[in-house]
Amino acid sequence: MPLHAPSGQNSTEKIADPWDCESAMNSFARLWYVFMTARIAIAGVLVILQMALHTLGKTAIQNSMIVCLLYLCATLVVRYGSHPKPPRSTFDAQWVSTIGVDVLAFSLLNFLQPGGINYTPLYALPVLLSSVLGPIVLAFGTAASVTLVLLADAWSSSLQGTGEFNSSFLQAGLSGSGFFLVALLSNQLALRLAREEMLAKKSQSAARMQTQVNELVIATLTDGILVADRHGMVRSANPAARRLLSAHDAVCPAPFSLAAQAAWQPLMALLERSFSTLSPQKADISLAYPGLSATRLQVHSRLAALPDSAHESLCVLFLEDLREMEARLRIEKLAAMGRMSAAVAHEIRNPLAAISQANELLEEDLIDPGQRRLSLMIHQNAQRLAKIVDEVLDIARAQAQIPAPQTTRLQLDETVQSIAADWARQNHAAARLHIGLDAGEAAVYFDTEHLRRLMINLLDNALRYASQGERAIQISTQLAASGQARLSVWSDGPPLEKTVQRHLFEPFFSSESRSSGLGLYICRELCERYGALIAYQRVHSGAAEGNEFFILFKAASQSLSTDLSHFDTVSV
Repeated sequence: MPLHAPSGQNSTEKIADPWDCESAMNSFARLWYVFMTARIAIAGVLVILQMALHTLGKTAIQNSMIVCLLYLCATLVVRYGSHPKPPRSTFDAQWVSTIGVDVLAFSLLNFLQPGGINYTPLYALPVLLSSVLGPIVLAFGTAASVTLVLLADAWSSSLQGTGEFNSSFLQAGLSGSGFFLVALLSNQLALRLAREEMLAKKSQSAARMQTQVNELVIATLTDGILVADRHGMVRSANPAARRLLSAHDAVCPAPFSLAAQAAWQPLMALLERSFSTLSPQKADISLAYPGLSATRLQVHSRLAALPDSAHESLCVLFLEDLREMEARLRIEKLAAMGRMSAAVAHEIRNPLAAISQANELLEEDLIDPGQRRLSLMIHQNAQRLAKIVDEVLDIARAQAQIPAPQTTRLQLDETVQSIAADWARQNHAAARLHIGLDAGEAAVYFDTEHLRRLMINLLDNALRYASQGERAIQISTQLAASGQARLSVWSDGPPLEKTVQRHLFEPFFSSESRSSGLGLYICRELCERYGALIAYQRVHSGAAEGNEFFILFKAASQSLSTDLSHFDTVSV
């Protein structure tokens, strides 16, 4: 049943029954039980009244007592033996068991005690019951039946000569008119209350849905949000904020105090400054945890209540990881530099070709060994420049997405042994490096120089964070269950922070302020070019736990089909 009908319709046509909507059934049930309890109370009062009359010596009350007792029993049966159900517009069984019983009982009492107690006011109960809990048709029907009963009583009294004819009919007519008016007003009030309750429930549902949406948005934001009072007690914190404030992956469930940890004192100072100046604040702060690198944050504060508000003021702190901001800026710069580099490389290619050609022509006439060495140097550097130009143009043309020609293949163990030995000799790290080669004669698609660049980047990272002990850095090869060759570079360095793991292979992102952040990005690009996969995980090697970067190569005899689901990894 709609609560709002098209304009121009009568109000009684808009809503025929105020309880015809399922959402109003709880309110209907409460009112139904109230009315049924009231009927029991009235029946009990009538029984007590009849007993009092008997005590006072009144006669001819036996029939009235029987009617009152039967009425009390009927009200108890309906109250405890039936369930609330909105009546229909017709006089159904529920109307007979409630409203009909009331009208019948009160009418019998009027007829059985003529000239005695006036039971006419009791008819207000069935009229109210039908008008509040039923449609307007049922309410008017009940009022009409009550009016007919009153008129019949007046006519019967006039026939028996127990009252004046005109005054009895006038009183019955006025009482009936009053009952019609009560039915109309009560029904309209019930309709109004039903509409207001429906609107309130809709508004409450909309507000609850909006709250859930707001909570979902806040929970999925990458920026941290803290809601704190002037004493530094955090009332609410989204997952991003808890992650930024946590040390050693510890969880900080709200509420908690910013004064609880020394690392949070810069946040506490910013909070106090916001409340003291009653103005928004902005600052770059560092959260220094013992044994870990500092977390650099950009913090904005906003007061959530006016200074003269009767409620306690709260401050909202917006936290953003500065390394992520810098990474985004670097990516934007990379895109701009990539476009510029492509244009410059294209312009360099033609002069470089002319230089190479001129050098070859000059070399034909050179006899002096010194001049030939100079010509050879020009030739080598021209080739190097040409290779750099090609690589820049490859990146600009998104060549990394195009599979490399499947003609470059190498023996993995032999090549890894040679590259690792050269790196250990140049970095004086032979005592700390352990090499374990178990890939056998496995051949993989990869260029030797590109594998050298890949391994040197990974080994340099491992050397930066590894300890000075033996086997602090380990290189191993093996065949995975899928038949693919696997290369691993492991070091016993400290675990990487969660924020660093998410951006390991992005360009210009690094936990070191002096690092370019391109090493792992280049590793990823090289692996993608040859159909390999690179990933990171924290694993044990013997009794020590460390960081492992591993590569799954595309075998020279099969297509790449890899499942990394059994690794706890951060991959490309």
